[in-house]
Amino acid sequence: MDKEHILREIKRTATANAGKPLGWRKFESETGIKYHDWFGVHWARWGDAIREAGLAPNLFRGAYENTHLLDKYANLARELGRLPSKGDIRLKGRSDLGFPNDKTFDRLGPKPDLVSALLKYCRDRNGYEDVVRLCEGYTARKQPVADESRAQEVEVGFVYLTKSGRFYKVGKTNAAGRRERELALQLPEKATTVHIIRTDDPTGIEAYWHKRFATKWRNGEWFDLSAADVAAFKRRKFM
Repeated sequence: MDKEHILREIKRTATANAGKPLGWRKFESETGIKYHDWFGVHWARWGDAIREAGLAPNLFRGAYENTHLLDKYANLARELGRLPSKGDIRLKGRSDLGFPNDKTFDRLGPKPDLVSALLKYCRDRNGYEDVVRLCEGYTARKQPVADESRAQEVEVGFVYLTKSGRFYKVGKTNAAGRRERELALQLPEKATTVHIIRTDDPTGIEAYWHKRFATKWRNGEWFDLSAADVAAFKRRKFM
């Protein structure tokens, strides 16, 4: 695309627009000159092209007030029947040249922050009850994620199977490896850990295996287990 042709079209369309140069989207719509016909070919920024045409660039469109952005977002939510995604905003901007650029909405923060601001904006005004419901639905859907994160913070313990000589011990601990070292100090023969089961209920799972191996009990928590018993314990990674 010839540079001088683009400059002539910038001047022509500005004259037709009361002397004000068009934004590049409107310019593309009016002239058929595509973004990639000039970007990175003749100019790095649309403002540079406007200046070379002898005109003053328009003020950056990012001067939208936050309330204006929230109102635009709320109305788009009504149009879609759901809270818009970044892709929805971009599509709207392409079909409606008066709609803010999707990057302009970045000033409102990530989507949870945007929805929080939108909810406050709509609650403070009459006639936005439908958008309030959309915001509250979004917040409710996000809540289980937070609850799940807290659930993962529950302390996980261990139920272990340790062997010393011919006997096996089933015990529980909150620190795998520590109990093995403690047993090593107490027993005449070296104690080795055969297998460890992770669990959020060490007491209950320890009791389960004690009950299961009850007929093999010899003394304290020590059992005379068969190879099949040991294999059954080793099949469990988490309980």
